Amino acid sequence: MKESTRVLVALGAAVGGGIAIGASRSASLLTAADAIAPLGTLWVNAIRMTVIPLVVSLLITGVASAADMKAIGRIGGRTLLVFIVLLVGTAAVVMPLAPSLFALLPQGTGARPALPPGAAEAAGQIAAGGQTQTFAAWIASLLPPNPIAAAANGAMVPLILFTLVFALAIVRSSGATRTTLVGFFQATGDAMLMIVRWVVMLAPIGVFALVLPLAAHAGSALAGAIGFYIVAYSSASLIVTALLYPVVAIFGGVPMRRFARAALPAQLIAFSSSSSIASLPALVESAERGLELPNKVAGFVLPLAVSMFKLASPVSWTVGALFVGWFYGVPLHARELATIAFAAVFLAFAAPGIPRGAFIMLTPLFLAIGLPAEGIGILIAVDALPDTFSTVLNVTGDLAATVLVAKTESAS
Repeated sequence: MKESTRVLVALGAAVGGGIAIGASRSASLLTAADAIAPLGTLWVNAIRMTVIPLVVSLLITGVASAADMKAIGRIGGRTLLVFIVLLVGTAAVVMPLAPSLFALLPQGTGARPALPPGAAEAAGQIAAGGQTQTFAAWIASLLPPNPIAAAANGAMVPLILFTLVFALAIVRSSGATRTTLVGFFQATGDAMLMIVRWVVMLAPIGVFALVLPLAAHAGSALAGAIGFYIVAYSSASLIVTALLYPVVAIFGGVPMRRFARAALPAQLIAFSSSSSIASLPALVESAERGLELPNKVAGFVLPLAVSMFKLASPVSWTVGALFVGWFYGVPLHARELATIAFAAVFLAFAAPGIPRGAFIMLTPLFLAIGLPAEGIGILIAVDALPDTFSTVLNVTGDLAATVLVAKTESAS
């Protein structure tokens, strides 16, 4: 049985069992459901313990690889620039779009569960800080006076900026120093990925332990909220996918109909397999024959894109944060959404290539904006269905980026 299938089965069993327990109004059954909640918390803590070293290691090795790509020629730098511009553009679209979708959800429902211990205080601090923090104070907070403290407190934006500066310093260091440091962080990242794979294997148990108590107390409202999240996530992915067509036409010089025909084979593979890498042969065929792009561009950009360019990250992270915020009754404002969007632009390159790897990296961001980390378990559990649409967005973005890079090459 596939990993995503096992998680969906666990989710269905937890939701169904929880609704049945809630309907029974049996105090002993509710107590039994609550008794397994610590297993879910333990699973979330196992995720959290790997995230900071994983983020730092992957960002540093990723920047070092980017420097190596530049040495290959100017196409490397242009490819990275196109990736970043598309990610920023996606975040700019999603930030107003996603809140408008969630405005359709009813507010003030009594079915929301209580925040886990400590999360209510964090949310209160975020809300208080949002009332008093000035723009100047926010700018001053971007670089951490103590990077170790930033990592310990889960302050992701300052930590990301410090890591990027540190990575650039490593790139500019002598050959021996650079080799030693990059090798160390590569080994650290590999070890963290191994731990993450073990944690993901336990996802059905963790998801069941998290969702059963929630469903027992929230009842059928949980199933309805999950359904809305799936629809909102899938709709946002389709909207951003559709916006790529005029972008390619305007800035890449490829008519939308021609681009649509070329992208369709890879999109179908992406939808059926939920794998960008599985779509790579179809992407190369579409780029070289369907769009007649230069072989040197398609051969360089597309393998890089399917492995490190996750255009759906701003969509999935923003929609996921809004859903968890709505579910637990924690309002998210422009500052919190901007934090998610900023992190998505840079961490999209560092997301580990494992199932649900992008959501795992969301954990410290949730804590930074006052959301409970337990919400990550719900997002992982229901990701299998909307993931097909986000994979379509990713592969469409891969082909669009290739067109834009080819256009910049031809213009030079």
